[in-house]
Amino acid sequence: MNIKDILAEVKRGCAEIIDEEKIELLIKNYYEKGENFFIKAGFDPTAPDLHLGHSVVLNKMAFLQKHGAIVQFLIGDFTGQIGDPSGKNATRKKLDKEQVLINAKTYEKQVFKILDKDKTQIKFNSIWLNELGASGLVELTSTFSVARMLERDDFTKRFKEQSSISICEFLYPLLQGYDSVFLKSDIEMGGTDQKFNLLMGRHLQRIYNTGKEQAVIMMPLLEGLDGVNKMSKSLNNYIGVTEKPNDMYAKILSISDELMFRYYELLSQKTLKELEDIKNDIKNAKLHPKKAKENLALEIVERFYSKEDAFKAKDEFDRIHSANALPSEIKEFEFKGESVWLAKALVLCELENSTSAARRSIGANAVSINSQKINDEQMQLGIGEYILQVGKRKFAKLKVKV
Repeated sequence: MNIKDILAEVKRGCAEIIDEEKIELLIKNYYEKGENFFIKAGFDPTAPDLHLGHSVVLNKMAFLQKHGAIVQFLIGDFTGQIGDPSGKNATRKKLDKEQVLINAKTYEKQVFKILDKDKTQIKFNSIWLNELGASGLVELTSTFSVARMLERDDFTKRFKEQSSISICEFLYPLLQGYDSVFLKSDIEMGGTDQKFNLLMGRHLQRIYNTGKEQAVIMMPLLEGLDGVNKMSKSLNNYIGVTEKPNDMYAKILSISDELMFRYYELLSQKTLKELEDIKNDIKNAKLHPKKAKENLALEIVERFYSKEDAFKAKDEFDRIHSANALPSEIKEFEFKGESVWLAKALVLCELENSTSAARRSIGANAVSINSQKINDEQMQLGIGEYILQVGKRKFAKLKVKV
């Protein structure tokens, strides 16, 4: 692969690149002089699990690792306690330090499903930010004005609406930028919502005379399963990287054909030429969209597990959906009493988050008991055993007994 082809893959799916020439020079120096370069991405451990939305940035870094990059995987155990205000319309709640550390440990285990461990440095920014001290912090705040800070879209909006903006939120972009000063990063990556913070790193590297001015690669925010909102656990439209192979495979099969191409572009490791061939084959009716989606699901499950697990997931999915069979493994629950309200039973069996959500599913004709559709929201389940199903993928066995 020549430099031109490598750069084409680097730009693939990117929303914006700042200082593309620098990235080209870094890759060129690696092949001509054997010089590695450092690429940084920061993750605030606000939740214990990563999802495929996070993997968009990780995939790009993994590609660059093959062409000279040493990844600085930065866990913001210090800044995570502040909370990144990007895109928020209210001050974020601070995280407990103990919870931040627990989440950080799970991050370490998950990222090596994608990144090359031998070419990755796990960093915690509390190491240098705790040492910054009061005088260092005052010096840092003097590098940027309040007027410039208020140019940030989310701050501008909240200021005009007279919504609260805490001083510590002004510190967040400065501290993220200081991470780049300390690490002497050559490239920083992040989502499009991070542009202000990513540019802060370039600004501070100049101010502190590091001899570096990092390039910036911004990736788009991956849409979730609904194809509209960004992938998020809070919206329940996500695919977690630690989900069971069967669930991961089934969720990918549930996306629209249009969204499939987006996932191929941002998540698949197939080359640009291979992706173009897939699109042409579908257009010319040589490849069915469902088959293309199955291939994508197999690729992603294999990346996080194994080829064997991927094909087992496919077989299980086909068995359930083609033959209308039950899953080979169904989680069992018990309820002690003479009867239980169906909506409550769906919550008890972890098929719904609330009785109101359960009632909506029943009303939408999405609930089955022993393979029979149920639309009675007031139904009571008496003593006995039941196979409960919500939608096409969620099953549970319930035993009601005194």
